[in-house]
Amino acid sequence: MTKAELVNEVADQTQLTKKHAEIIVNTVFGSIVDSLRIGSKIELRGFGSFRVRSRNARVGRNPKTGEKVPVPAKKVPYFKPGKELKELLND
Repeated sequence: MTKAELVNEVADQTQLTKKHAEIIVNTVFGSIVDSLRIGSKIELRGFGSFRVRSRNARVGRNPKTGEKVPVPAKKVPYFKPGKELKELLND
């Protein structure tokens, strides 16, 4: 599902205009990003949780040339599905 399809689904389910549904979807995504940016954990009961994990700096390899390349430390988002979501997918 794309973001546009999600907006259409929200508009259909709530009987709002697509413009209002897009504002809602963008607000939810923006709130998630803002919370992760400051290091907060987001927990949506029954769905899952979003967290930020830190990856250490390391030495990688360019697959084309075989040359060693330094890869800097970085933060990556991580999603852990909740128990209810797992059960719904595996029924």
